[in-house]
Amino acid sequence: MSKVHPDQLGLFDGPIYESRADRGPLELDRFRSEVKRAMAKAIRESGFDRHEIAKRMAQYLGLETLSKTTLDAYTAESKESHDISLLRFAAFVHATRANWLYDLIASKAGLTVLEGSEARLAEIALLDQERRQINAELRRLRAVPVRPADWRRK
Repeated sequence: MSKVHPDQLGLFDGPIYESRADRGPLELDRFRSEVKRAMAKAIRESGFDRHEIAKRMAQYLGLETLSKTTLDAYTAESKESHDISLLRFAAFVHATRANWLYDLIASKAGLTVLEGSEARLAEIALLDQERRQINAELRRLRAVPVRPADWRRK
C-alpha cells in the first residue's frame, strides 16, 4: 500500500487553516468596504444591538460614551472618511466577540490568526516535522555500516 503524501487531501477533507500568501499592496477602497461589511456582519451575529455594542466599546476603551452614530459611521460603506482606529477596532471585536475579524485583517498580509490553544497545534506540527527530519537523517546515517576502529585488539 502506498503512503499518502501529507499535502494530499481526501475527497471530503478540507484544510482547517487556509494557507495564505501576502497579496501585495492593498486596494484601499475594496479593503475599506470589506472591513465595514465584516463589522456589520459581526454586529448582526453578536446578539447585541448597536447601542449596547457602543456602550461595551466605551467601557473597554475607558470612555464615558461612544455614540451609536459613530458606530454606524464605522460600518457605513458610504462613509469613506470614517475609518475605525486600531484601538477602537480592538474594542469593537471585544464588544461583539467577533475574534474572526482579526483573522480577516491578518489574512491581507498572508497571516492566519490562531486562538488560544490552537497555537499548540502549530507547535505540535512543527515538532512532528522536526522529528520526521531527524528520523530521516538517522535512517540515512544508519544505512551505512559503522566500522569501529580496531582499538580493542591492541
